[in-house]
Amino acid sequence: MTISYLPDLAPAEPSCEPWEGEAAALAVAVGSGRGAAVWVRSLPGPPVPCPVGAWLAGELPEAIGTAMSGLDPQDCDGMGPDGVLVEGAGGVDAETMSTLAAVPCAVPEAVWLTPDQQARLLAVASAVTGAVRLLAEDPGTAITHGLLARLCAVITHAARTDLS
Repeated sequence: MTISYLPDLAPAEPSCEPWEGEAAALAVAVGSGRGAAVWVRSLPGPPVPCPVGAWLAGELPEAIGTAMSGLDPQDCDGMGPDGVLVEGAGGVDAETMSTLAAVPCAVPEAVWLTPDQQARLLAVASAVTGAVRLLAEDPGTAITHGLLARLCAVITHAARTDLS
């Protein structure tokens, strides 16, 4: 009896060619994230120091800036070697996403902010979270069809300093 060993069928490394316009789209994302972080830091603080006020002045703007500057189209959903779906993270760690996810719970406690400021905070956090998930789930479409750019426009619009 002859035993023939077949080569391991290791999955080939996917090509990581950037999509057309990827660098420009990511640069816009970084800019919108920085602008939003500056706006959040510029919001008025509470009349009496409180945990939510400290969180809004520190952790939240840091998370916004980190998420938008860390976007990575290569960290997207894919198949593992065993054929199981591996969820991508869009380049953003779980702690940053957790901070962004807390915004809807924290904003109602920020009673010193106007309803407009609260709504804009929710819009920024939602659009940042959406940008991360969009890149994790379908980076090619997000970049080549301008979906990431549209979310960045929402972030920039919500974080306008002329309204604060």
